[in-house]
Amino acid sequence: MDTAAAGTEVLLERAMRRALELARLGPSGGPNPQVGCVLLGPDGDVLAEGWHRGAGTPHAEADALAKVPEGAAAGATAVVTLEPCDHTGRTGPCSVALIDAGVARVVVAQPDPNPLAAGGAERLRAAGVAVEIGVLGDEAAALNERWATALRLGRPWVTAKWASSLDGRIAAADGSSRWITGPAARADVHRRRAEHGAILVGSGTVLTDDPALTARDGDALLPHQPRPVVVGLREPAPDAAVRAHPEPLLRVRSHDPAAALEAIADTGATSAFLEGGPTLLSAFLAADLVDEVLVYLAPTLLGGDRLATLDLGVPTIGAQRRLTIREVHRLGDDLLVVAHPDHREA
Repeated sequence: MDTAAAGTEVLLERAMRRALELARLGPSGGPNPQVGCVLLGPDGDVLAEGWHRGAGTPHAEADALAKVPEGAAAGATAVVTLEPCDHTGRTGPCSVALIDAGVARVVVAQPDPNPLAAGGAERLRAAGVAVEIGVLGDEAAALNERWATALRLGRPWVTAKWASSLDGRIAAADGSSRWITGPAARADVHRRRAEHGAILVGSGTVLTDDPALTARDGDALLPHQPRPVVVGLREPAPDAAVRAHPEPLLRVRSHDPAAALEAIADTGATSAFLEGGPTLLSAFLAADLVDEVLVYLAPTLLGGDRLATLDLGVPTIGAQRRLTIREVHRLGDDLLVVAHPDHREA
C-alpha cells in the first residue's frame, strides 16, 4: 500500500470511529438502529456530523447534510456506520438524499440487515457513487447487536440481570436484598437499564420490593428511560413507585414470557431488561428467551434458599444450559459477568 492510500485508510477509520461515537448519542432499544455519519470534504476536512435521534427524526445522513449549505456536499465522502437506507417511511431514503447532494463516495461500516430498508448501496452504485463496505464493521455490528437480533428473531432482545452473593443467593433469609452489591455495580445497572427499550419484572416483585424501575445517575433520571413492564395477574398498588415512572406502565396480565415479549414489541421496543424475580426470570430462561445474562457477584455469603433461579427444566447434567462468557468487569468490590447462551454464539 502506498503512502497516500495508507493515509486515506487512516483518515476513513478515524472518521468511522467518530461516526460510531455519534451513533451512540442516539437512543437504543427502540425500533431503529443507532447510526452516525461524518461528511468529509475532498481535502479530508470534516464538513458536518450527524446522528439519528429516534423514530420519526432525520436519519444520520440527512442530519449531517442539513448542516451544510446547498451544494457544499458535492464531491464529499459520507462515512456512515450503517448502509444508507433505500426505504421511504416517516422519512425519505438516505440513498437518494446522498445522490441528490452530489456525494461522490460513501464508506459504510455494516450492511443493513433489514430487508425493508436495505438496497442503498446498490442504488448509490447505480448512480455512479463509489461505495465501500466493511470499515470497522465488527464495531458497528456490536453497536446494534440487540436491534439486529430482534430483527432476526422477530421479538425483543432480552437481557436478564441479577445480583447475588458468591454462594448464589439474591437475598437474606428474611427477603432483604438492599444492598448486596456496592455503588459502582448499582450505577452500572442503571446505565445498562437506559440502553434498553423496556424493563420488566413480575407482579410479585413489584408487591414485595416496590421498585421504581427507572434509570438514574444518583438521584437524577438519565435522559433515556426504559418503559416499565409488569408481568403477572396481581395488580401493583395504587401508590406503587412504578406508577410514577416517566414512561407509561405496560401491564401484561399473563405468566407467559412470549406474551410479554409480544406486548413489548407492540410498543416499538427492540430490547428488554429483565430484572426478575426468580419466577419470571426462570420462566424466560426455561423458555429459551434470554439473549444475554448479567450477573453481579458480591464478595459475601448469605446461605439459605433465596436463589436467583428456580427450576429450569434441567433433569441431568447433560441438559445443562451452557453460557459463553463475553466479558468480566471489576466494579468496586464486585464482579460483573456478561454471558450469552452458547447457541447465540453459533
